Amino acid sequence: MTTDTETHTPPSSKHALPLAGLRVVEFTHMVMGPTCGLVLADLGAEVIKVEPLDGDRTRFLLGAGAGFFPMFNRNKKSIAIDLHTPEGAEVARRLAASADVVAENFKPGTMAKYGLDYAALSAVNPRLIYVTHKGFLPGPYEHRTALDEVVQMMGGLAYMTGRPGDPLRAGTSVNDIMGGMFGAIGVLAALIQRGITGRGQEVQSALFENNVFLVGQHMLQYAMTGQPAAPMPARISPWGLYDVFTVKDGEQIFLSAVSDAQWATFCQALGFADLQSEPRYADNNRRVQERPTLLPLLRERLAGWRAADLAALFERVGLPYAPIRRPEELLDDEHLLATGGLADMTLPDGERAGQTAKATLLPFTLDGQRLGVYRSPPPLGDATTELLSALGYDAAAQAALRSTRAVG
Repeated sequence: MTTDTETHTPPSSKHALPLAGLRVVEFTHMVMGPTCGLVLADLGAEVIKVEPLDGDRTRFLLGAGAGFFPMFNRNKKSIAIDLHTPEGAEVARRLAASADVVAENFKPGTMAKYGLDYAALSAVNPRLIYVTHKGFLPGPYEHRTALDEVVQMMGGLAYMTGRPGDPLRAGTSVNDIMGGMFGAIGVLAALIQRGITGRGQEVQSALFENNVFLVGQHMLQYAMTGQPAAPMPARISPWGLYDVFTVKDGEQIFLSAVSDAQWATFCQALGFADLQSEPRYADNNRRVQERPTLLPLLRERLAGWRAADLAALFERVGLPYAPIRRPEELLDDEHLLATGGLADMTLPDGERAGQTAKATLLPFTLDGQRLGVYRSPPPLGDATTELLSALGYDAAAQAALRSTRAVG
């Protein structure tokens, strides 16, 4: 376990991270902006998180927000600055001037108040890439305050997730997380273009537009068929067998057979020769049409099975299935543990500060390697002294900044 000032060992030079040497300064909070910084940090960039003197408020959230800060702020440094003071704003501008990338996700106009907007910073550094994360891209809605749940409701995702008449947000911060990812994708594209032209640019990512991208398949379904997409719990499934079944002792398991060959395998494995030979179920489209009769029949026949036995059977014959699991159960998932999909890090805040927890990693490999945690989520202001010194503030100047409460 690391201490507050320790870091995990960085990757070897054989597997040097692709963004090593890139400096990112992020003025972010909550989930969307920090996700962008997380992606860049995991890829090797030096990501400096600028926090207010009392810290990013997500450090102290309860309930569903308790995991925000440790999840989205690993592999970063922290500096605590009071932007409301002239001295603090000057520190922030000097820090931003040293960056390749500046990321922010505050309300429109906020950064300009401190001379930290793209126009001001790019005038000093034309190579700067500046990525903003907003509720909406510029247009009629840009003045609105947006949250993930807001755009899920207005963007059709809650309608598609819930049952008819009961809109329901998705079970994670999908727009915040993906909006941050798209911001990072834009940064990577801008970096390539900067390598060609020598100039940076502004990248904009937004929650609402991200949400619309997510429901784009349903919009095109309407364009193709003329029929509005039904909410997912009430949708017409494209496959005859593709559902959750409640089996012995009330356990649940998801079972599917999405091709005629898989349907034959399913029937043979379970001894359902009568269903395999039934003309009404002869091909997938007919099974889809017969779902109102087929599914109740299958539920009755499968009710006496144990979920574990069905899982073992489907595993053996190569059919798709899934146990119904809770997020905390994934901490002991044999595949994640065997493949290095979870990494240890030290919690920075709260009653469990200093304890080790497992973090989920970015879901891809580079050169066969997962991108790990080389620096635990930072304690508030852990790099303030280091960064001020690098910016040219000597001990007396740093003491003066602290005396005015410009930095923490």
